[in-house]
Amino acid sequence: MEAYIGPQGILEKKKQYIMPCLAHFYNDPPEFVRGSMQYLFDHTGKKYLDCFAGVSVINCGHCNPEITDKICEQVKTLQHVCNIYLTENFVRLAERLANVTPGDLQKSFFCSTGTEANEGALLLASIYTGGNEFLALRGGLHGRTKLAMNLTGIGMWRTDPHPAGGIHFAPNPYCYRCPLGKRCPECDLACADMVEDIIKTATSGRPAAFIAETVQGNAGIVVPPKGYFRRLKEILARYGTLLIIDEVQTGFARTGKMFAIEHYEVTPDIMSMAKALGNGAPISAFISSAKIADVYTKPGASTLGGNPVSSAAGLAVLDYIEGHDLAGNAELRGNQLMRGLKELAARYPVIGDVRGLGLMVGAELIRSDGAPNPEAVDAVLEKMKDRGFLVGKNGLGRNVLAFQPPLVITEEDIENLLNALEDALQTL
Repeated sequence: MEAYIGPQGILEKKKQYIMPCLAHFYNDPPEFVRGSMQYLFDHTGKKYLDCFAGVSVINCGHCNPEITDKICEQVKTLQHVCNIYLTENFVRLAERLANVTPGDLQKSFFCSTGTEANEGALLLASIYTGGNEFLALRGGLHGRTKLAMNLTGIGMWRTDPHPAGGIHFAPNPYCYRCPLGKRCPECDLACADMVEDIIKTATSGRPAAFIAETVQGNAGIVVPPKGYFRRLKEILARYGTLLIIDEVQTGFARTGKMFAIEHYEVTPDIMSMAKALGNGAPISAFISSAKIADVYTKPGASTLGGNPVSSAAGLAVLDYIEGHDLAGNAELRGNQLMRGLKELAARYPVIGDVRGLGLMVGAELIRSDGAPNPEAVDAVLEKMKDRGFLVGKNGLGRNVLAFQPPLVITEEDIENLLNALEDALQTL
């Protein structure tokens, strides 16, 4: 077996050479050295079922041979010339995205990260509307650069010591812990209606855009009620405000449809995407209708955006998702996972809520008084890791178990996951 420096060696080098803002999961973390579809292997050869997919990146599975072969072929042919020169892959990928995204979304701009895609979407909205104010949701997370970070509604991720102005936050549609103290559906989407009040009382009256994740990942897999985005778009239209939908975590079949916003039968004005588009290759994009996109005429480029290798990965990803019906599998296995988690919730009161769409599922752990229970999440994560299962965590209180596995996961995998989770819950 190849010699590895091991977890302790990595931690020592990380402490010496990596900025301390970057944390890691687990008290006793493994070193991962190999991946194969829904599985990861550590430096000792131990096998793990990956139930987090690198935070919704590896939708098509680790080192998927159908995708990896196409990437390697492109690497050996042409890696980079910058998109100021003509290459074929990125226009072919843009055409494919126009065909798979909702409504009249047509023209793309490629970059490398979700943060860049969101920054670009916000810039396009400002150019098109002439506005410089933005709205976002509490609990949202949109990136780590200046504007994207300031539009993030989670305190732990807002590390900028000098927040930007012109940004306003609306209550998020978090039905389990409604910020307005109401209950759905009797509330009649009061959280959406609050957006109009915010526009009237806290803005110039014409904000450039409202940005929202379809499902809030880091907030704890917060799934809005069915009519939420339709009501929201109606309100925004009255004020000339664009709707930007952030599909960085939810895109590419994760929720049982190619994009989560399709569940809500709404077409955003601009949509951002990243993560799963490259299945590990760094690529992102924002896309809009021709009417909006065509105002972006001043010179703009992204040095590595849409490079031949990342674009080849994106094309291979779309081929694999469609050829293997990953959206269908995400729906089937997601329903199986939701049923199993709800059965566990009926037996273990520590599970306060189960929610999700497709294979983006959260189980919120609580104390006996209903308060968030992050200690239980950490204990479960550690026990699951020891049993060979990698589960994520998120939530405003860091108390939500996050299940976002590769979409190639099987019925047997889900059963094994649920059985291991019950074992872990029994030890709490």
